[in-house]
Amino acid sequence: MSTLRTRLAQASTELKTFAAASLVMGMSASLIDSTLNNFLNENFDLTGFARSFLEFPREMPGFLTMFVAAALWFLCSRRQGAFSMLLAAVGVLGIGLLSKSYAVMVVFLFILSMGQHLSMPVASSLGMELARDGKTGQRLGQLNAIRNFATILGSAVVFLGFRYLNFTFTVTFILAAAGYIIAAALMFSMKPTPVQKSTSKITLRKEYRLYYLLSVLYGSRKQLFLTFAPWVIVTIFHQPTQTLATLMTIGGVIGILFQPTLGWAVDRFGERTILMLEAGMLILVCLAYGFARQILPENWAFILTCVCYLMDQMLMSVNMARSTYMKKIALKPEDVQPALASGVTIDHIFSISIAMLGGVIWNAFGYQYVFLMGAGIAVLNFFAARLVRVPDNVVIPAVEIAGLPQQLDE
Repeated sequence: MSTLRTRLAQASTELKTFAAASLVMGMSASLIDSTLNNFLNENFDLTGFARSFLEFPREMPGFLTMFVAAALWFLCSRRQGAFSMLLAAVGVLGIGLLSKSYAVMVVFLFILSMGQHLSMPVASSLGMELARDGKTGQRLGQLNAIRNFATILGSAVVFLGFRYLNFTFTVTFILAAAGYIIAAALMFSMKPTPVQKSTSKITLRKEYRLYYLLSVLYGSRKQLFLTFAPWVIVTIFHQPTQTLATLMTIGGVIGILFQPTLGWAVDRFGERTILMLEAGMLILVCLAYGFARQILPENWAFILTCVCYLMDQMLMSVNMARSTYMKKIALKPEDVQPALASGVTIDHIFSISIAMLGGVIWNAFGYQYVFLMGAGIAVLNFFAARLVRVPDNVVIPAVEIAGLPQQLDE
């Protein structure tokens, strides 16, 4: 504890301010993630296909981020961060207070998502900027731990609020907007830095084609679970808001404990082994998630579904191994960041498509076959992971860039 106090005392004012902004920002995101699916179900009674359609306006900002950020080149990273938080606040306030119709809600959902996606690269660049002694990855990992803790706090607020304090969705969204406004104020209070004009050009290199393929497969499987996994819990098992909040809290606690172990495993066994293990486990998770109700009684099926939900949250962290792989195969150090950014853009192109396709499959055949498709993607991911090779003389500890993939890809 004394060591922690010493580190906090030695931290710069800028770092403390950004850490506080990251905490409040993470709590706001957690408040939204814990309640949005129940809000959509109770207010708009969406079908599986209609829910999947929402991923188009929600994920399109992920594709547009690099272009919008380039258009805002005249703002330094701190000011871009403050602007993104204000956008998110406007979006979530609009969802909570003005969404009397589905069309209006979609517009504000797009605005919210644009703010959230714009903040992701800003969080990464600021985290690296505020590092010292070359420990950029360690700093990103510390900030990522803060966000995990924020997820726990936000989910706990939702659970307690809806269970004991008669919270409504409007109250939750107002609290989330307030958090984003506070984060914007904190980031605006940070000392501005000189701006450099950026470019929206996407640079792709054939030497990194396996990394791009892994990004495509990751984006596809990620979107299936982000879109349809909570929707199954809400609409198939008819669970209240507190259930997702509880699962997110448990997942946050597991994440804090699991990520350091995962980083050690990547260093010890290599990216190829870890990525193959992830794919193999994901095949089982998808099959169990999709067909638990067909093979088990309702109560046991729900328990298994929750376990699979938590396991997928852990498997999401394996994206760390894809980033360490990219860093190890980079022909030159300056290729790493553009390649990661390009991977995110490619990821979002396919994640939008897979969400739409998943909605069609849900509507035509049932949700089970959405996760059967997920198992098929996991099989492809397994064979792609088998192709991973890194130079024998390169050793990059995974912990050094822990947190970067998650920040670039939410």
